[in-house]
Amino acid sequence: MFKGWTAADVSGQNQVKSSVQRAIKTKIMEEYPRLEEVFKDIWPKDSSMVIAKCKDHVSLVVVDKVPLFWQERDGPWLPTLRLVHKYPSLMPKMQVDRGAIKFVLRGASIMCPGLTSAGARMEDCPEGACVQVTAEGTYHACAVGILTMSTDDIRKVNKGMCIDKIHYLDDGLWKLNELN
Repeated sequence: MFKGWTAADVSGQNQVKSSVQRAIKTKIMEEYPRLEEVFKDIWPKDSSMVIAKCKDHVSLVVVDKVPLFWQERDGPWLPTLRLVHKYPSLMPKMQVDRGAIKFVLRGASIMCPGLTSAGARMEDCPEGACVQVTAEGTYHACAVGILTMSTDDIRKVNKGMCIDKIHYLDDGLWKLNELN
């Protein structure tokens, strides 16, 4: 998703009204209920929030110059990997086996066999759930994406793509520490 992406791909930044801020916060809290306890630390009340519009219909929520969440078109808000590393219990974990790691770190969508082999693990999730992807033998996430099928279907079908819209380590969004 963010392969070859740079800060120059941000076409504009807009300060948003407080009602829009509330709506975005509400959507994020509905999507990530595990975040409720630490939400005030992530997004302080007096912080400035900006929506950055980027190429390929991507929007970023930027709080105090730090990108926290991103969205493609009208899809769900996904956290950046830096936020997931700070709060690893934020979203369900999917663990890929060792063979899939090099493909994930190149930005490839995750295939079912990478989640159903011996070294892989999955938390039960419905289709369309936002998940973090960890590599076998590691603690921190190496990617964030959206399930294209439920975990039950992944186990049954075991073919094709199961996690799409990937933000991965060392992509353009990962390299963007602050947005000025």
